[in-house]
Amino acid sequence: MDKAEYLEQIDRVNREGRYHPDWDSLAAHPIPAWYSQKRLGIFLHWGPFSVPAYHDWYARNMYIQGSPEYEHHLANYGPHKEFGFKDFIPLFTMEKFDPKEWVDLFIGAGADYIVPVAEHHDGFQMYRSELSHWNAAEMGPRRDLLGELLEEAGKAGMTVGASTHRAEHWWFMSHGLEFDSDVREPLKQGDLYWPAQPEFSHQDLFSQPKPDEEYLDDWLLRCCEIIDRYQPRILYFDWWIQHSALKPHLLRLAAYYYNRAESWGGCVINYKHDAFPFGCAVPDIERGQFSEAKPFLWQSDTSVMRNSWCYSARGDYKAPREIIWDLADVVSKNGRLLLNFGPKPDGTFTRQDHEILSALGAWMKRNDEAIHGTGVWRIAQEGPTAIREGQFSDSEARQFTAEDFRFTCRGSSVYVIAMVCPEDGVLRVRSLREADASRLPVFHGIVRDVSVLGYDEKPAWTRGAQALTVHLGGIRSDLPLVLKVTVT
Repeated sequence: MDKAEYLEQIDRVNREGRYHPDWDSLAAHPIPAWYSQKRLGIFLHWGPFSVPAYHDWYARNMYIQGSPEYEHHLANYGPHKEFGFKDFIPLFTMEKFDPKEWVDLFIGAGADYIVPVAEHHDGFQMYRSELSHWNAAEMGPRRDLLGELLEEAGKAGMTVGASTHRAEHWWFMSHGLEFDSDVREPLKQGDLYWPAQPEFSHQDLFSQPKPDEEYLDDWLLRCCEIIDRYQPRILYFDWWIQHSALKPHLLRLAAYYYNRAESWGGCVINYKHDAFPFGCAVPDIERGQFSEAKPFLWQSDTSVMRNSWCYSARGDYKAPREIIWDLADVVSKNGRLLLNFGPKPDGTFTRQDHEILSALGAWMKRNDEAIHGTGVWRIAQEGPTAIREGQFSDSEARQFTAEDFRFTCRGSSVYVIAMVCPEDGVLRVRSLREADASRLPVFHGIVRDVSVLGYDEKPAWTRGAQALTVHLGGIRSDLPLVLKVTVT
């Protein structure tokens, strides 16, 4: 099918389908019931940028004269005209990539959905494409990496998704035109570096030059190609789709996706920066969280590294307990956590990646019932440690205390996630204290039993006017402990 025919197909589906390219119609699209049960997903940033092992914006920054990436490139790879970003592609081999092994790792960590990057800002597609030859099936690994991974994940029962960061490519390679580099090679639709337009403020919704129809049609077709070829149940968009120029094409894309996914059991779009009117898709907070529980479903995406989304030799890895803290906090507030890993260019993961996956898996094996399939309780949190609301807050290493708790619930069970195990072995949960419900809007149910998930030892407990007091006995952990409180 040529491009004109594909564009006509998109518009025909939208004319004939339930959903049309207008916000009122898209707002009627329900979030599938299965999505509310998803709490922990795996995000993957992979691509040629993993070869220099610097960070995921290397493709842009290596062309900014005087930047650390520019100097690093000169020192290690030579002049940009002779060795540009495209020359990393043959080195991106993924020769040890085993999709089943990856899926086993992710399921073992307790994840139930997966969202690999299908195309990053650099313009290299991780899947087989009819729209550009610059893809992993024809170059580098010479394998349909996305397709192979999603197939294995689907067979294993994981919900599969895909992420596209294509919108930013409008300007991503532009700095290479400022000096004698390989970005000066012919720039036409389908080329890796095309269109390399001038970069202005990323937050300007009306920046010029704005994406033209040729680029916008190409963006729409690339997104729809992923939808039609792989049928992802979740489609994640990075930022810049909020730009004013993209709105008409974004409407067409969302309507097409919602219509096509009707026969698959529904789908979900994740978005940032108010790119969608509220209620038309699921909002995402990058490297951040909400400070309070929300009545709507949302997602937080973050990386196991503070300083990179892709494999980096300079990776500043978080401790496993920090990731579990994030998971507990997000889930208690009606969110889900999309946790990113960056594989090496040979298709393996680092020692630190394996350690985090292993620790997360061991914790989830004990405490899964407090995470997956739970709902928000009457309150989300207790304790002195405040969460700063908004994006890019995870660079701050949080320090929780033994007085900090997060809550989830299911049926007659309230799950109390103790963020830090107290040195004296005594947990005091004030939100479950005895109180006069006629005076205060507090919990006034009957506590029947208290146990610690994953441990046979039964803790001693009492309930008084100050707190539900739980004596852990011999139970200790460097990671959060979860109390299962049975109430009536």
